[in-house]
Amino acid sequence: MASMKTSDMSADQSCPNCGSKGMRVFDEVKSVPVNSCLLLKDPKEALEYPRGEIALGFCPSCGFVSNISFEPQRLRYSTAYEDQQSYSACFRAFQHELAIDLIKRYDLHGKTVIEIGCGKGDFLVEVCELGNNRGVGIDPAHIPNRLESPALDRISFIQDFYSEKYAHLTGDLVCCRHTLEHIPRTYDFLRTVQRTVEGKPDTVVFFEVPDVERVLVEIAFWDIYYEHCSYFSLGSLARLFRSCGFDILDLRKDFDDQYLLIEARPTNGTTPPRLPQEDDLARMTEQVDHFATQYKRKLQQWKKELQRIKEQRLRAAIWGSGSKCVAFLSVLEVRDEIDVIVDINPHRHGKYLAGSGKQIKSPEYLRQFKPEFVIVMNPIYREEIKRDLEGMGLKPEIVAV
Repeated sequence: MASMKTSDMSADQSCPNCGSKGMRVFDEVKSVPVNSCLLLKDPKEALEYPRGEIALGFCPSCGFVSNISFEPQRLRYSTAYEDQQSYSACFRAFQHELAIDLIKRYDLHGKTVIEIGCGKGDFLVEVCELGNNRGVGIDPAHIPNRLESPALDRISFIQDFYSEKYAHLTGDLVCCRHTLEHIPRTYDFLRTVQRTVEGKPDTVVFFEVPDVERVLVEIAFWDIYYEHCSYFSLGSLARLFRSCGFDILDLRKDFDDQYLLIEARPTNGTTPPRLPQEDDLARMTEQVDHFATQYKRKLQQWKKELQRIKEQRLRAAIWGSGSKCVAFLSVLEVRDEIDVIVDINPHRHGKYLAGSGKQIKSPEYLRQFKPEFVIVMNPIYREEIKRDLEGMGLKPEIVAV
């Protein structure tokens, strides 16, 4: 069972981002699945999947947010880990524009690209296709032959976790998208990256992570899950990079301000802050307090909505079976209020979600189910999903979290 409470207690452990002591715990969630994107073939196994605890600590020195109860050894990353987002036209458009922008601004033509945490390889393949580049992708969950591309003969994939054993892999661009939030010792990890590019001042390092400010402001409890042990604002991300020997070239938000993007180059020593968006400590403190005081109210709003669905016997579905869905179901303890979970990723169909044990179905299933209420797990996909529903002759009430 999931529960939450707030606390002003201070953690004795040091901040893994800056080393300062005194992280303040402001959110605690008990008993959540330790994996969100690891899909299971058996409903019993899914229901009995191992659980862990979340205790979010805020560092007043650098603005970093971390799950101080995180135990990395409890997680499993394998080919059963399914987080591929490129089945969405909306996401593909974002990824395509990002690849074009990086290639154009850093003249990535005929160059070498290294991607840490490449997943199934979508982004790496696109950068290599568009710029006629060579690539190396590293990820324990990579699945060979998932993708088709004329650039594949210039790309090699390594099914492993990134570490100093791959320090010999150097490139003109080193990118790492949606991986740093899974790393508990963020400073140590980025220092490892820095050592691999040290003495190569022309190498561009590009990272992309979720934006914690949006989570705090919107009280988006569905965006807090065990796999994500590290949460960044623009300021805390920039402070980490500067402390690890990087100079920042660009720092911004994208994808409807859900993602933080940082571009940097290795430099000698620590560089001083010079971008206005890095000055966010006071705002982060206010947002943490806002989250802590308004969390229960947000939870009650959704519980009331689920109760309405149950009382009115509405046929209800969730569109999107990723980590947000797993967290949403776990924290709200959803049972029979939601009948169906659908996802456009065909590799998820027929599998079961850790924690709830609910089976994932194809959106085509909705033709016969005829939902009256659909919860969209990411508002950026709302219009895309609405068009798909209308294409099936369906016009349910749509609510995006």
